[in-house]
Amino acid sequence: MIQRIFGPIGRYFMLMGKVFSRPEKASIYRRRIICEMEALGIDSIGLTAIISVFIGAVITLQMCINLDSPFIPQSLIGYATRETMILEFSSAVVALILAGKVGSSIASEIGTMRITEQIDALEIMGVNSASYLILPKIVAAMVFFPFLTILSIAVGIAGGWAIASLTGIMIPDDYLDGLLLDFRPYSITYTLIKTVFFAYIITSVSAFFGYNARGNSLEVGTASTRAVVVSCVVVLLFDLILTQVLLI
Repeated sequence: MIQRIFGPIGRYFMLMGKVFSRPEKASIYRRRIICEMEALGIDSIGLTAIISVFIGAVITLQMCINLDSPFIPQSLIGYATRETMILEFSSAVVALILAGKVGSSIASEIGTMRITEQIDALEIMGVNSASYLILPKIVAAMVFFPFLTILSIAVGIAGGWAIASLTGIMIPDDYLDGLLLDFRPYSITYTLIKTVFFAYIITSVSAFFGYNARGNSLEVGTASTRAVVVSCVVVLLFDLILTQVLLI
């Protein structure tokens, strides 16, 4: 039991040591990082925006329904929507969504290269396959995911304003007043720090499972599923840890 738990953890850290050692030419990495930004980041903009706008709208709608009291100012609804999007949803929940999309893609891609012996071919040519394949993905995600977080915050808040305007369930000006209520810039810093950690976790954990895939295409599917599950669990664990460290 102990070996099943700590064995993969040890192999993960050994792989990360290989990823961050003996890099290839910087020019090669620049090109690969740009390509990975497109594959992992730009292609996720649509999904992030669609989910964020609906979540922002749902949060606002739920607040309006459950805080329907003359003693509670409606501006608090805009405040609650803003804080929910900034502090938790746009970092942790979007990270869980991207773990499913990006994580499974990374694990499947690297796992397919492993079972088709493309990684072995790179090693024979003297290329540090772990660094060549994994490091650009990690860097691209850590650079681009914060932009997705900012987009999610903006779109989610806009979704809340849109539902207030379209349904008339609250006065849109009150919603806007709430957005400006007691705003703390550190909240943005906090959520961006979490996003960078989550980006590293998703890409490195998914790459680990793909890199260690063995057997046939069925095993690649299994590795992809494990990558998503483990990434989500680790993201939630570090969400708790980082909240404890950064906010308390």
